[in-house]
Amino acid sequence: MPRPPARSTTTAPRLSLRAPRGATLVAEPRLLDGDHREGERYERADLDGGELAGITLQECVLEGVSLNDTDLRGARFIECAFQDLFAPVFRAPRSSWRETSLRSTRWGSAELYDSTLDGVHLDGGKLDYVNLRAARLTDVLVSGCIIGELDLTGVRATRLALTDCTIGTLTLDGAQLRDTDLRTSSFRGIQGIDGLRGVTVDEYQLQLLAPFLAESMGLRVEG
Repeated sequence: MPRPPARSTTTAPRLSLRAPRGATLVAEPRLLDGDHREGERYERADLDGGELAGITLQECVLEGVSLNDTDLRGARFIECAFQDLFAPVFRAPRSSWRETSLRSTRWGSAELYDSTLDGVHLDGGKLDYVNLRAARLTDVLVSGCIIGELDLTGVRATRLALTDCTIGTLTLDGAQLRDTDLRTSSFRGIQGIDGLRGVTVDEYQLQLLAPFLAESMGLRVEG
């Protein structure tokens, strides 16, 4: 009789996302730094180069919005739903994201260092470089994304999962990871191999990691 598959002991992200209801369409949003907007919907809006530091969006919906080089430093996003966001340069360091979903995102470089993400789902999309240095991540799911470089230097993460992602370089120097699941995702290179403590991988990934692990331990492998 075949043995049942082993049960994973890795705790998955706990997400309870829901789409904002009854958001009011704002045809030409005029946003200012420090604004607090609630229950609004922006579609195909051009917010490029805006000065929106410290803005709060709560239960808002953004679809097809362009945010290239927009200053979102210290912004807060609470229970929002974003789709088809576009920004060759996305600037939101020290921002806060809670119970928010992002789908089909297209970012060139994303500056999210020192940010806090709690209950966030990033689903699909193409991102060239994501800078999450020193960020705090809790209950974060990244699924179906193509990411050129994912920089998690100094990150503190609990219940983080990267699912069905294709990632060029994953940087983990100084990362502190708990219940972090990398299974089903692929990587061309990993920097900061010591940061893998607390990470769950599958058997195939372990084989791919073998050269990096050997190098970090100073092993010489000869046939």
